[in-house]
Amino acid sequence: MPSSKLTIADRAFDSRLIVGTGKYKNVEETERAVDASGAQIVTVAIRRVDLNDRSSGSLMSLLMRKKTWTVLPNTAGCYSADEAVRTLRLARELGLGPMIKLEVIGDKDTLYPDNEQTLEAAKTLVKEGFVVMPYCIDDPIVCRKLEEIGCAAVMPLAAPIGSGLGIRNPHNLEIILERAKVPVIVDAGVGTASDAAVAMELGCDGVLMNTAIAHAKDPVMMAEAMREAVNAGRKAFQAGRMPKSRYANASSPTKGLIE
Repeated sequence: MPSSKLTIADRAFDSRLIVGTGKYKNVEETERAVDASGAQIVTVAIRRVDLNDRSSGSLMSLLMRKKTWTVLPNTAGCYSADEAVRTLRLARELGLGPMIKLEVIGDKDTLYPDNEQTLEAAKTLVKEGFVVMPYCIDDPIVCRKLEEIGCAAVMPLAAPIGSGLGIRNPHNLEIILERAKVPVIVDAGVGTASDAAVAMELGCDGVLMNTAIAHAKDPVMMAEAMREAVNAGRKAFQAGRMPKSRYANASSPTKGLIE
């Protein structure tokens, strides 16, 4: 039976749900929602946060206080490999990392990743000792190349960032999962709990989300729902679903019926 823990490089986590810290009303709501999610890996957009502000009530003070959280710096807002690498080097100097989420955007409207720049940045960061988890398109070839470079996981999108459209191309995810020897974590596009469950039922190793929780009418309750959905989807994957059939299959035996 597959392991119940999410293992990235040499670290194991009980939760397979990774959550972001942006878009909440305030830091208090952020803390309540993340706690409700049960997530142990918490990502932060380091270009959108004052990393030096450790004052009471700041996001950085929260991240430093929550010892059970592993902070995953990400390069949201970077549009080139050079920009992403410089941003992560700065984060490392300030004590964040070495496990990082690499995100190099190629288009400001769709926020789709730039595959070429992502691969270039990944090569540099792996050589410099970062544990690289790249956000990428749901392309089996790109995922294979990122794995060959030495990335610790691959994180194909389900749909555009913040769209809430759910998994648009499960077929591609299935191909990626068949071939990958590192964790496959769905990143972006999840809208509700059923989307997270489907990702896990396909066999994904984890799900990363932010907007689906932060923009819910009740973020804390949605965080709880996502926690339960990820766990349920993982159990369904481990249990193995029944085969699909074109025709009906009676629930009770058809032999020996009483006339």
